[in-house]
Amino acid sequence: MSTLAHTMMTAARSADSGLATPGELDRYPYAEAPGTDRGAAWDTAEPDLGRVGRRTAGSRGRGLHGQLVQQLGQMIVSGDLGADRPLVPEEIGQRFEVSRTVVRESLRVLEAKGLVSARPNVGTRVRPVSDWNLLDPDIIEWRAYGPQRDDQRRELSELRWTIEPLAARLAAGHGREDVQQRLTDMVEIMGHALGQGDALTFARADNEYHSLLIQVAGNRMLEHLSGIVSAALQVSGGPVTGCERPNETSLAHHARIVDALAGGDGAAAEAAMRQLLTVHPEVERVVPAPREH
Repeated sequence: MSTLAHTMMTAARSADSGLATPGELDRYPYAEAPGTDRGAAWDTAEPDLGRVGRRTAGSRGRGLHGQLVQQLGQMIVSGDLGADRPLVPEEIGQRFEVSRTVVRESLRVLEAKGLVSARPNVGTRVRPVSDWNLLDPDIIEWRAYGPQRDDQRRELSELRWTIEPLAARLAAGHGREDVQQRLTDMVEIMGHALGQGDALTFARADNEYHSLLIQVAGNRMLEHLSGIVSAALQVSGGPVTGCERPNETSLAHHARIVDALAGGDGAAAEAAMRQLLTVHPEVERVVPAPREH
């Protein structure tokens, strides 16, 4: 168990930090777009969103910039700021009581996620859902805790059924003793956490387990999708899979996969993963509160 701190790596998330260059800042002019109705963009906003500092959950430790990205992203994804809605940087700064630099950096991040676009003489506007990067871990999370929660969790479950059984089968042909040992360690940690009733440690080890499995599959494109699996595991709730039920059955499926990998049996590893991902219809679909970061 001494390797726990070393092996439990935080799942990779989208790179949405970093300061904008002067050229990037100039892309978000402070002048209002022609015809903009001041304050209209915030008519449906929640009353308690008036100040960034009041809501720290989801800020990911990135200060006002991270918090503003979180809040604007949630408002766009939830539909509070509909498609083609103009976003006036000055109005945002006044509403959330942040500097123009914070606003511009935040809009830059949201543009990278496909949520907004900034164009000369047009200003910054919300883009339609078809333009969003729906595989971005932040957008996955925002959808999972908004009005689209059921669709998001269903889509994540279906996507995991496509990614992980294949990864398990491929991983059986890439035996690496170091990764095999780490997978075994994760199963042991999950077992210990289950006995202690420690759901948080169980979830962290589970996350590491699935990330490792995809990494050892030997397919770089699959590895690139590991963030989706990580986000799906962190955004728990209905529909519920075996991974999201810390019990002996779930633990046994994880162990079976490890045994199949050790034996080079791709078919068995794939079958065990499918069993692990099987939806349990008898479990009530619970929508939890957003996790703390």
